[in-house]
Amino acid sequence: MGIRSYEDLEVYQEGYRLVLEVYRLTERFPSEERHGLTGQLRRAALSVPLNIAEGYGRGREAEFKHFLRNSLGSSNEVVVLLKLARDLGFGEAEELIRRYDELGKRIYRLREIWVAKVD
Repeated sequence: MGIRSYEDLEVYQEGYRLVLEVYRLTERFPSEERHGLTGQLRRAALSVPLNIAEGYGRGREAEFKHFLRNSLGSSNEVVVLLKLARDLGFGEAEELIRRYDELGKRIYRLREIWVAKVD
C-alpha cells in the first residue's frame, strides 16, 4: 500500500502514543513543576511527532531528514528529562525511557534510509 501520510509512519505513531503517556505521567508531578520540568518534558515529547509531521509535509527529502534530526534531538531530550524526573522521585519512568531510546534509534534509521516518498 505504501506511505500516503506521515500518519502511516510507525515512528510518528509511536511518538504520538508516547506523548499521551508523558502527559499522563506529568499529571502526577508536583504542581510547582508545572512551568519547569513538567512543561519542558511535555514540549520535548510533543516535538517528536510534530517534527515528523511537519517535515513530511514539506515534501522534500532534505527537509524531511532535517526534521527527523530535530525529532531525534527531542527524543534524546525526553530521555534526559525522564531520567531527571525519575531521580527526583516524581514517578517510575523506566519503561518510557526504554521506549524513547528505541524510538530514537528508529528515527535515526529512518533518516539514514529515507528515499523521498512524498509526491
